[in-house]
Amino acid sequence: MIKKAILPVAGLGTRFLPASKSIPKEMVTVVDRPAIEYVVREAVEAGIEQIILVTHSSKASIENYFDRNFELETALEQKKKFDLLKEITDILPKHVSVVSVRQPQPLGLGHAVLCAKDIVGDEAFAVLLPDVLVKNQSSDNDLSLMIQRFEQSQAAQIMVEAVSDHLVDQYGIVDVAVTPNEGESITMQGIVEKPAVGTAPSNLSVVGRYILPAQIMGLLADTPRGAGNEIQLTDAIAALQRSEETVEAYRMKGQTFDCGSKLGYLKAVLHYGIEHPKLGVEFKGLIQELAL
Repeated sequence: MIKKAILPVAGLGTRFLPASKSIPKEMVTVVDRPAIEYVVREAVEAGIEQIILVTHSSKASIENYFDRNFELETALEQKKKFDLLKEITDILPKHVSVVSVRQPQPLGLGHAVLCAKDIVGDEAFAVLLPDVLVKNQSSDNDLSLMIQRFEQSQAAQIMVEAVSDHLVDQYGIVDVAVTPNEGESITMQGIVEKPAVGTAPSNLSVVGRYILPAQIMGLLADTPRGAGNEIQLTDAIAALQRSEETVEAYRMKGQTFDCGSKLGYLKAVLHYGIEHPKLGVEFKGLIQELAL
């Protein structure tokens, strides 16, 4: 079973300036909780028991959020605010741990993953990019289904979603022989970064969710710096394929929101807001009032 998930949170979040100048972009709230909590919840629902934050000195508030705050808990208990006390103590289930490791230099996603090598050890693991929220349509979340597929096939899994043909030049696009059904995986030949419209091998874009075998760490250690003078995870995945290991694209059932972009963040607030158990009905009313 996949029990460990790496969340790279060391990035500066330049797409979210000026807010991210003092607030980690992962801590920007979507309705009433930080974006990263949704990602951690997704991982926990898929059976993950250890969250590995690859972090930076400016991101201490993320670690603090998932830690206990005894002073606050005591104050809420004394004031008999038991509903709020339950909310903050339920952020992280008791069987789940959060650990962190520093990324000393901003050398890309591949390098961030490599920083967690000693914690991961010789186990297969998940990678979840915290900029992307995955909203699932069923009780079995996509990450859980992707993990199940990995355990059946032992093939590395990369989550993908279909995008409009005219938008393929904004994403990494997987090369597959045929497009799989939602909730299914298919062997992929590779990833083409931001292909020109009309030249893309498919319309399936990489989402930011990976299930990878332990051997990817050795490949990352041997991967030279590539685009942007960074160690690219996609280069190590290509090396994995060259070693005759199968890599599969898993086509998701749910919906994604890119909270690293301002418009994607606002879209997430709308979608999660209207489904909020306490605020949803009133929030829908506000949206209807604003409709011109």
